[in-house]
Amino acid sequence: MKSITIIQLIVAILLTVSILLQNRGSGLSGAFGGDFGGYYTKRGMEKFLFYLSAALGVIFIALAITTVVIANR
Repeated sequence: MKSITIIQLIVAILLTVSILLQNRGSGLSGAFGGDFGGYYTKRGMEKFLFYLSAALGVIFIALAITTVVIANR
């Protein structure tokens, strides 16, 4: 049980970091109306961080469900 909690904590930290590293491309220009507004495809590191965030989110939820199931036994 304790090891699952530690793994969940590590996944939560990695998920937070991967979300914060994603570049949205807006910065302050979006606050002042200079938003690009166009569609573009994710490439390179941005695409990697997107998929990493999604995978870490799924892992985090699976660990949370596992923790609840084990605690209710």
